[in-house]
Amino acid sequence: MIKIAASMPAEYRDASSEELARRIAAAKESLGSRLLILGHHYQMDEVMDFADARGDSFGLSKIAAEQRDAEIVVFCGVHFMAESADILTGPEQRVILPDLSAGCSMADMADIDQVEAAWADLATIVDIERVVPITYMNSTAAIKAFVGRHGGAVCTSSNARAVLAWALGDEKASARGDRVFFLPDQHLGRNTALSMGYDQEELVLWDPAQPLGGQMSDVIEQSRVLLWKGHCSVHGRFTIDQVRRFREENPEGKVIVHPECTQDVVESADAWGSTDFLIRWIEAAPIGTVVTIGTEVHLVSRLAKEHPELTITCLDDEVCPCITMARIDAPHLAWVLEEAMEGRIRNQITVDPETARWSLVALERMLEIT
Repeated sequence: MIKIAASMPAEYRDASSEELARRIAAAKESLGSRLLILGHHYQMDEVMDFADARGDSFGLSKIAAEQRDAEIVVFCGVHFMAESADILTGPEQRVILPDLSAGCSMADMADIDQVEAAWADLATIVDIERVVPITYMNSTAAIKAFVGRHGGAVCTSSNARAVLAWALGDEKASARGDRVFFLPDQHLGRNTALSMGYDQEELVLWDPAQPLGGQMSDVIEQSRVLLWKGHCSVHGRFTIDQVRRFREENPEGKVIVHPECTQDVVESADAWGSTDFLIRWIEAAPIGTVVTIGTEVHLVSRLAKEHPELTITCLDDEVCPCITMARIDAPHLAWVLEEAMEGRIRNQITVDPETARWSLVALERMLEIT
């Protein structure tokens, strides 16, 4: 459930960047250890400058859960991230999303009603007890809870391979099922499964807008990984033509991309992996390396600033910000902090107990696996 707050007063939008920075700093000092500000890697610098911790969505949620003295957790990210933080934190902690309109288009592509309908359809074709649902961290609490109830697990871009191996079996463990139902990002699921040696024919796209996902029964029966038709609007912008153009202009240059990119882009890259992987790759790169990164531009720009010894560009030269992530800005941050100083909690994110319970089951399974 979302507790809807009043609209942000115009004074915050009209304030200068200098005034906002001063007010945010003053509010942080006033709230002291009661406050924890979390900044996702894709946030703008005007927000990240005040973050107590920065990282990916799950890593930040774990930090919030570990810091129980922080009564007020301001999550500068998007809605599903704040939900995860609420699930993992204690009842005495309150999670705030500075702007409730900061959502995730990928997470929104897997609606719980559609997922439940798809599950019912699958049950008419295959043994549903042998289907293991796996959802990417970038999904709503309702989807995480669905996965938890049906014996599946959450995954991140860092551990998707390990979670798929847990579900489908490998040389270390027997399979938990015959196939995986992977939500909501088709590209992460496809790229991970292909890297594990699965054939293209074993990967089947499920379109929730079509009867039986747009597939024939025999195709579904032969599948190993059913991929929900969802994607990231940012990483979907990167193309093979952009890679070719970069290589033509920089013969010695390197291309590194996120696994939410399409298969052809991932296969054409020199390296691919999670956001943390991309950051570590940059940190380890030799001085003078020319590299282009296929991920969100605010992170790319921050890495370029922090590593002047490298030449770092964004693969999409027309810029590719996460529009919804950018809705968390200095005005909204200043507003929710000053309201908290006065004892008014704005834009609190809460997940109902039943959904939280099953979501936690799916999250804990992931932790056990990895």
